[in-house]
Amino acid sequence: MNIQAVVLDIEGTITPIAFVRDTLFPYARTHLATFLASHASDAEVAAELAAVRLLAPEADPVSVLLDWMDQDLKVPTLKALQGLIWQAGYDRGELKGQIYPDVPPYLRAWREQELALYIYSSGSVAAQRLLLGHSDAGDLLPLFSGYFDTNVGAKRETASYRTITEQIGREAGECLFLSDVEAELDAAALAGWRTAQLVRANDGTVGSLRHVNCADLEEVEGSIFFL
Repeated sequence: MNIQAVVLDIEGTITPIAFVRDTLFPYARTHLATFLASHASDAEVAAELAAVRLLAPEADPVSVLLDWMDQDLKVPTLKALQGLIWQAGYDRGELKGQIYPDVPPYLRAWREQELALYIYSSGSVAAQRLLLGHSDAGDLLPLFSGYFDTNVGAKRETASYRTITEQIGREAGECLFLSDVEAELDAAALAGWRTAQLVRANDGTVGSLRHVNCADLEEVEGSIFFL
């Protein structure tokens, strides 16, 4: 198949959905008000708060952000502030990124095969780097050649994958996208990418009939993409 680049989703692909849902999101929610109060004068936080006020000028920013969290909206300002809160948690040792145990050895093996590895997640690049750099498998950042978030476009839009191929300098057919979400894989396939769906038993993922299903990266390694 001549795969030269592997692009991986995070949640449900290399990280348990439960870690994001039950650890990261509640941590950001719990610490939001205190963090904003103690860092309101920081330039980065002040800029994000100003952006919130532009979007909702009559409302309390904390209430607005909590509402966005409840709706699971992919608002860049919310993602940025969540990332800053998580950074503080990682720095204090209160957070440790959970990585499926099959992931690190296969990432290292693929790098040894000179495959370029990338992340494409709806979480901000900063949040991606925090999780991978402070993971329970150690610092995984050196394994990756780059990181993408929704600044390149939504993950269910075909144009996003065309943008990524342009930015990494690869042909579409040389790229393999690994995700647990069928609609994301559909978009990548329409862009000419190879695809495989991670169907993790612990995450309750429903396997797609349109994409190769793999229980872990070992099955990806054994699939047609690496024969």
